[in-house]
Amino acid sequence: MTNLPFVTREEMAEVDREMIDEYGIDLLMMMENAGKALAQLAKRTLSDFVEGKKIAVLTGKGNNGGGGLVAARHLHNWGASIHVILGADEGELKDVPRKQLEILRRMGVGIGQPEGLDFHDFDLLLDALIGYNLRGDPRDRIASIIRTATESGRPIISLDVPSGLDSSSGVAYSPCIRAGATLTLALPKTGLGSESKRYYGDLYLADISIPRKIYQRFGIDKGLVFRDALFIPLTT
Repeated sequence: MTNLPFVTREEMAEVDREMIDEYGIDLLMMMENAGKALAQLAKRTLSDFVEGKKIAVLTGKGNNGGGGLVAARHLHNWGASIHVILGADEGELKDVPRKQLEILRRMGVGIGQPEGLDFHDFDLLLDALIGYNLRGDPRDRIASIIRTATESGRPIISLDVPSGLDSSSGVAYSPCIRAGATLTLALPKTGLGSESKRYYGDLYLADISIPRKIYQRFGIDKGLVFRDALFIPLTT
């Protein structure tokens, strides 16, 4: 682990609020940065070759799902065969993720429900089902997707935290994704400690354009860390 501070869900929510209210960095901007970094990590995981690779993007109704949809767009543009698997009905999606989904539909990306899909057919799964606000066991369709994805044995990359893991405490609810890698956003979460490593795997930190003044409040000035990359490794 690095010596970066880890934050609770409440601290991360305050960072998000400040970015939007005080700096005017809106959700669409943050989502774009998160999704592009996720696409780049997926590309690296597939040995920098995604053309023709089958990738399932597992998305929920919230902004974490929107980041997964941005990743789907980039990977589709790079030649991957993308299938978006929805953990919620389209009408339940928040406004910004719904906009991302409509873009993918116009691009001809496959979008559907998990029923009838064989997850073993995919080269990689991207988990963007649940963000850092989870409290309690995943339910209904999302719970079913988590179980199917985990049981498939296919490589999984989670966005921010593995779906089913409490971002503050590290408690693994039932069911919980077991990711080979997790791309956490802005700052690592306190739930991503050594005791929960079997759920998050290799840990990376992505730049979503947090202003340096916010980082400085946490006692760090790491604006130059992301100078050469969209994400950095936090575990070796």
